[in-house]
Amino acid sequence: MPSKDPKNNTLKTIARFSGVGIQMGVTIYLGAWLGRWLDEKYPMEKNWFTIGCTLLAVVIALYSVLQQVNKYNNED
Repeated sequence: MPSKDPKNNTLKTIARFSGVGIQMGVTIYLGAWLGRWLDEKYPMEKNWFTIGCTLLAVVIALYSVLQQVNKYNNED
């Protein structure tokens, strides 16, 4: 049952979307870290693993954000 206090709802919304931002940052960081690790293990002319893993992590993070925003919109 939703709270009727608008201040409480605002704080919940801020907390929810702050968590989404943190999750997005961690996902991208882990993708970049994995790419760098793979580039060190399997050296190439360019850092293709870092580029690929970071881009994949960005796509995954954006997909996750969209899913969470859609879920939030459907709850209202």
